[in-house]
Amino acid sequence: MSDKAVVLLSGGLDSATALAVAKDQGYACHALSFDYGQRHAAELEAAKRVARSLGVVEHRVLRLGLDEIGGSALTDEAIEVPETPQEGIPVTYVPARNTVFLALALGWAEVLGARDLFIGVNAVDYSGYPDCRPEFIEAFQKLANLATRAGVEGDRFRIHAPLIHMTKAEIIRTGARLGVDYSLTVSCYQADAEGRACGRCDSCRLRAEGFAAAGVPDPTRYR
Repeated sequence: MSDKAVVLLSGGLDSATALAVAKDQGYACHALSFDYGQRHAAELEAAKRVARSLGVVEHRVLRLGLDEIGGSALTDEAIEVPETPQEGIPVTYVPARNTVFLALALGWAEVLGARDLFIGVNAVDYSGYPDCRPEFIEAFQKLANLATRAGVEGDRFRIHAPLIHMTKAEIIRTGARLGVDYSLTVSCYQADAEGRACGRCDSCRLRAEGFAAAGVPDPTRYR
């Protein structure tokens, strides 16, 4: 029997690659996505496509109301998504998003009897979000083993962030080698209802630069 893993799957390039890495390492993958009040549902449709393509055991979409507290251009329509590089932490940062996502993934993992969680965060070619750094992953793993019955009883949880030290080009080459179909993914912060990218936001810029540097054809659909 393969070990079980819970994999956070947003529908974007990085999370799809993290899922492929988990599968390549022999895990039976249970994918978890969130309808958290983000600007568009296109990424959730992308997550469903990726989950089917990569053959997960199960894919769940949980509903959250992060738009009820706002504070981010991704959850508050009154805050515009910037289309030029920003200084410091950008307004597309969603307060506590990865902390909340990992906490719920941890709960599901404990129910499933899984002890491995995968998240596609990256701290090289990224927007500067504080919850994408190695320090955050290390701290959350410590919390996971302090805050759960399984952890207290000695059945240790491991938080895997296999992309965290990769460039975007390295991520794309890894995914291409593992059979990820990037045409199924949506990375744009303000994609339209059909999942077509704006080509101007930070996420689009990093994605396009990554494909160019990787020497891999970019399958992104632009509006």
